Amino acid sequence: MTEPPAFDTPLPHDTSWQPLPPRGALFAAAGAAISMAFLFGVASVVIMLVTQHSNWLLIPLPAAALGALLGAWFGWRRHRLTFWRLDAQSLGVRRGHMWQSESQVPVSRVQHLDLRRGPLERMAGLATLIVHTAGSRMNTVAVAGLAQADAERLRDRLARQLDHDDDAL
Repeated sequence: MTEPPAFDTPLPHDTSWQPLPPRGALFAAAGAAISMAFLFGVASVVIMLVTQHSNWLLIPLPAAALGALLGAWFGWRRHRLTFWRLDAQSLGVRRGHMWQSESQVPVSRVQHLDLRRGPLERMAGLATLIVHTAGSRMNTVAVAGLAQADAERLRDRLARQLDHDDDAL
């Protein structure tokens, strides 16, 4: 196994935001489609019960289909509008277009790191990097849909910096 690059060695384009790999967008779309279809289906059944509508298939099936389409679009778009960046000071995660959020996790606040890979993620070569930080509010940052090699490289580089900071104390 090759040694990960030193923390001072810049990653290619490490000053610019890196997109998540496109193959993860399918998983994000499928997960959001299932969730939204269930939500729309249950909501339509509740509305039918309240209004005492008698046709049980006329409303819930189209509502679930509409929910699946909307969910797939939102999930795909959210994935395609998520970017990450690692520099010497912090790990950054940027999400969104209209409602943008940007999280910066200073390396000095990182407590420990986890990689999570479910069966579907392993098949697609994807992983979720979970960064646990010091503090009680918003103490984890998860970046889902990373390429497995990127997730491992980020974990190794952040862990190396943690070891370096611990030695300095």
